Amino acid sequence: MPDSTHPNQQSPLAPAIGVLDLNNDPNIAQLQTLVHQQGGTVDRISLKTVADPAPAFSNLLSELSIGAIDIMIFRTAAGVAQFMKNLRHHDRQRALNSLTDIRIIAASPNATSALRTNGLIPHVTVDGDANWRNVLTTIDENYRSTDRSGSPLATLHIALEDCEDWFSLSSGLEARGARVRAMELFPRLAEVPTLRVQTFFEQLEANAFEAFWFQSALDASVFLRLSKQFGRARLTDHLLDHHIVISGSHAATEILTDRGILIDLTCDQATISESLDYVATQISSLRTRKSNSIKYMSGPSSSSNDPNAPWYNSPFMKACRGEPTDVTPIWMMRQAGRYMAEYREVRANVSFLELCANSQLCSEVMCTAVNRLGVDAAIIFSDLLPILVPMGLDLEFVKGDGPVIHNPVRTTADIDRVKPLDNNAELEFVMETVRLTRQDLPADMPLIGFAGAPFTLASYMIEGGASRNYAATKTMMHGDPGAWDQLMQHLVQSISIYLNGQIEAGAQCVQLFDSWAGCLSFEDYRTHVHPHVQKIIASLPSDVPVINFATGNPALLPLLADTRASVIGIDWRTRLDDAWQTVGHDRAVQGNLDPTVLLTNPTEIRRQAKIVLDQAAGRPGHIFNLGHGILPMTDVDNAIALVDAVHELSQK
Repeated sequence: MPDSTHPNQQSPLAPAIGVLDLNNDPNIAQLQTLVHQQGGTVDRISLKTVADPAPAFSNLLSELSIGAIDIMIFRTAAGVAQFMKNLRHHDRQRALNSLTDIRIIAASPNATSALRTNGLIPHVTVDGDANWRNVLTTIDENYRSTDRSGSPLATLHIALEDCEDWFSLSSGLEARGARVRAMELFPRLAEVPTLRVQTFFEQLEANAFEAFWFQSALDASVFLRLSKQFGRARLTDHLLDHHIVISGSHAATEILTDRGILIDLTCDQATISESLDYVATQISSLRTRKSNSIKYMSGPSSSSNDPNAPWYNSPFMKACRGEPTDVTPIWMMRQAGRYMAEYREVRANVSFLELCANSQLCSEVMCTAVNRLGVDAAIIFSDLLPILVPMGLDLEFVKGDGPVIHNPVRTTADIDRVKPLDNNAELEFVMETVRLTRQDLPADMPLIGFAGAPFTLASYMIEGGASRNYAATKTMMHGDPGAWDQLMQHLVQSISIYLNGQIEAGAQCVQLFDSWAGCLSFEDYRTHVHPHVQKIIASLPSDVPVINFATGNPALLPLLADTRASVIGIDWRTRLDDAWQTVGHDRAVQGNLDPTVLLTNPTEIRRQAKIVLDQAAGRPGHIFNLGHGILPMTDVDNAIALVDAVHELSQK
């Protein structure tokens, strides 16, 4: 049994914490003492490791020295550091000399930096996100075959850092003919007390702890191995989302986030005492955010996976699940809008915000559009920005200027007055729109809810409206990353609650709109936006399809796919087949006709629709859509012509 069996309790300062205690770590002993003094508990499982992962590491070096390894792939800076640390027990210079005879791939910017710090220059670097798709794409680009007869990786021997935990990349390399072996770097357990470890994981799965603390990179590595060994692999993807996850080092954070675990707090203080003091200052806000996330993740189960639901086997829902369909489903962004006379008649009597607040009118305009167009899915009629009003923003839609925020967020003091949502009480009109639209639609037609993504909403909050260069937004993002992170945390909490509320009210699918993310570089999105989008999507029920859509920069597609979103939205700036190859054929895709095509004529619309369908090649998982919203000057008959063309051309 773990050393402490205190029940989970919330004290003003310290939570009930679960930890792995490797080799009687004095830091863990001190943590336990300090937490007990503050009224909390620490449940720990004591394990011992061998000093060196022998014979695995020794075998690796032997293979390296005799030329049996052609490529080594380092995923993390922590892995590089551990490799160098392990060399202290071996002939370091001989190993380094052997490394100069092979090709080294750095699968992340952190790994690149760590290799160069140690005097090793990687031959191939992955400059963007380290997800397996991006890494494999980079490898393909650098190892192009000059002979159509086979893969340039065929017969090559590749050593991959912890390949047993990166199955997709390992499988992709093996599919190209490479022989892949694990590069086991971290110390192994001397022995595994099966009953004690199994009991510990059962407690973790039963939420016996409020928090889990990873003190080091070794803790993180051992946890991942044990979770897999003891049949708790889903912990690494889902169950730890129910805990406050605390990392005691940036190396541990790097390894855990690489495996998809969301870190709530990283403590880089010099001592355990200082780290715990820091946790005490953050624990209240951490509890609030986590409780909201848990509430919705474990709340009423969506019926999206109910095979008896009338819309379950609709073309749209089947495509979201990547299943074959009799016809390619189609819906269009802004399918209820100014291009329709029926919509203009309604708007003649109310302002835009008044319309958004009138659930009955919202249902009416959307159901009218759906019936007129003949599309395969409806999306609630609303806007990206009403969520900002209960957060404290003074929003107005000004004729000729669009949305204007009269109290933009520019300083830390401004951020302090932003109120993240705790519930949807002030947005009940949106929830009612979901309920009424669901009620008014045909029973077999899926309903999509939506929200603005955190970067787009932050841009409106900071700029005060639309922008050409997003100068104020980028100034905060680069110049005051602490303030930026605080604002994004407010938005993550609010958007998660907002989308979960729509799902609970009756939406079968939700879409995140990042309309302005195209202004960002790959690296800026990866660093300052992507982790926050991951958290939002992770907070949603796993059985509800999520469409992750950003427009303006196809280079961001690998990052959009590096989430739990089941559908990736594609704009018109890249070919659909190239985009699908980039995000992976295990995902559904949505798109991607240029909206201006609808300004032409039915003949051209049909021709262009066929190009997109041909690129999809009949592969299951394609949802036809525009690359962005219908333009106001579009002829309704042309929109109908597109729907008819897609249905006719894709009929199986």
